[in-house]
Amino acid sequence: DYVTKDTDILAAFRVTPQPGVPPEEAGAAVAAESSTGTWTTVWTDGLTSLDRYKGRCYNIEPVAGEENQYICYVAYPLDLFEEGSVTNMFTSIVGNVFGFKALRALRLEDLRIPPAY
Repeated sequence: DYVTKDTDILAAFRVTPQPGVPPEEAGAAVAAESSTGTWTTVWTDGLTSLDRYKGRCYNIEPVAGEENQYICYVAYPLDLFEEGSVTNMFTSIVGNVFGFKALRALRLEDLRIPPAY
């Protein structure tokens, strides 16, 4: 139900979930693991709304002609990343998410970076 904003960074991932993992769960896992899902809980979490920073899987489409492969579209708010730091952005989006156990395979297919970044 998320509607993307002109300021969102948009990523398209090709996802192959592990057997038994529904595509919706795989897409949500990619969005979480590549944004706030790996953050350590500290006492200051009560002062910050993680909802403002989390990635959101807003669409999932099956890949034509491929069994159990999906394109998961994920939107990231600009506030998640250090302003103008491509290194910071790529570390989050294509960092440790590629070793996530719920997925058999994952590939970043496309990335849209808004001019505001």
